[in-house]
Amino acid sequence: MKSLENKPHKYELADILREHITDFQNNNTLCMEQYKAVRDIIACRTARMKGHLARCDSCGHLEQSYNSCRNRHCNKCQYLRQVAWAEKVRSRLLPVKYFHLVFTVPDSLNPLFYLNQRICYNLMFNLAWSVLRDLCKNPRFLGADTGAITMLHTWSSTLTYHPHIHMLVPAGGLSADGMEWIKSKRNFLVPVKLLSKIYRARFCSTVKELLANNKLRIPDKMEEKTLLKNLFSKQWVVYAKKTGKSSVRVIEYLARYTNRVAITNQRIKNYDGKNVTFRYKSPETGIYDREMTLDAGEFIRRFLQHILPERFYKVRYMGIFASVNIKENTDLYLEMTDQSMYFSTLEGLNSYEILRRISQEDPLLCKCCKQGRMIPVQFANTG
Repeated sequence: MKSLENKPHKYELADILREHITDFQNNNTLCMEQYKAVRDIIACRTARMKGHLARCDSCGHLEQSYNSCRNRHCNKCQYLRQVAWAEKVRSRLLPVKYFHLVFTVPDSLNPLFYLNQRICYNLMFNLAWSVLRDLCKNPRFLGADTGAITMLHTWSSTLTYHPHIHMLVPAGGLSADGMEWIKSKRNFLVPVKLLSKIYRARFCSTVKELLANNKLRIPDKMEEKTLLKNLFSKQWVVYAKKTGKSSVRVIEYLARYTNRVAITNQRIKNYDGKNVTFRYKSPETGIYDREMTLDAGEFIRRFLQHILPERFYKVRYMGIFASVNIKENTDLYLEMTDQSMYFSTLEGLNSYEILRRISQEDPLLCKCCKQGRMIPVQFANTG
């Protein structure tokens, strides 16, 4: 396991926000969720957060520590959550192979999505799952009830607005009577082109209905006729591939798509007070080996596009993985296959115990003498 000691990066998102957010707000209006995210990211692990002063019970070394903001958009606060979530999911995933599907929408609809985020994101979740569920039930294809773990992402590696759904689907499902586990073909779940066609048709029909009932706000300078034309003018992409991994290994794969924020501090390569240079993914290799430079204002604008609506769940469990079904369906599968499930080693542990387990180090060990333990002696006031 790698060490989880928090080492500050040379360039951090918090520094860029701290120095430029006032100028940005002079020309732009932040919604409440964006304002809270900026406030928390800037304050994270600083004197503005509650913390404590600790003293080593052996050598007397003093160390000041400040709390994390725990905002889900903060790029300093996600690792422990990611590990804990991955362990939780690992303990509920069936020990089978999986397919990875990605549902997108045409970029011409981005203004509509950004203006109606909660409605449009929910629409993506619901329609993507409904189409997959119906095709999997079709006896021409899988002929079974399956499930999915679905995850919303709104960004590309260059921080542009690109809403899409990642979906992890087991290579099989339960028969209608619940008496058999039906496996999919080796590299085939359902026809992707048909999946994409039905997804697009249902989406267009639903959006037209919402527009007719005045449930969607139309972006400025865009007429309803233009919007409807955009619905049908471009191809809707659904991408699918088999992960080639069992449930034991698929967690690493999943972790790349969960508890992730739009950009990490590791990707920020340079910041000169005016411009930000960061790494982004090469389309050919999938490796973050290319660089892009933006002025600080544009960098902040792109980042803030990915602040989700309040209490919006970006990870959802569908079908046989839904919370109401998972226990019964897991028991059915295990009875049919005589296999065993993974038991999380982090179950029931508090944050300190999780940190100690995954880092294989004592977080309270004195960094000075390497023998004593750091004991809180004074709580810091908020700044």
